[in-house]
Amino acid sequence: MRQNGKIDYVELPATDLSATRTFFANVFGWEFTEYGPDYVAFSNAGLNGGFFRAKQYARTQQGSALVILYADDLEACLAAVEQAGGRILQPIFEFPGGRRFHFTEPSGNELAVWSE
Repeated sequence: MRQNGKIDYVELPATDLSATRTFFANVFGWEFTEYGPDYVAFSNAGLNGGFFRAKQYARTQQGSALVILYADDLEACLAAVEQAGGRILQPIFEFPGGRRFHFTEPSGNELAVWSE
């Protein structure tokens, strides 16, 4: 349900829409709808959004916001990310409240996955 003043949608750059779409579908089960050659929307991701074709990618070291996903089994998720072609930037580490790792997907965007 949409709520006034709440985050409703997020858009991320993608240098390779096809590879990014395949990665997130295979690893996280996201669903996609194509809107022409330069945009693909995603759903079944906790928050709907999309990827737009771009030459840039999102990294925290460049000032980008960090999208953090949740996984019940952090080790299995890390293995799935690597198997699907993701690159681990920070291996699993502890922080107050849980554990997480950071990775890049095929278009170079940095994301993280956490677990309690």
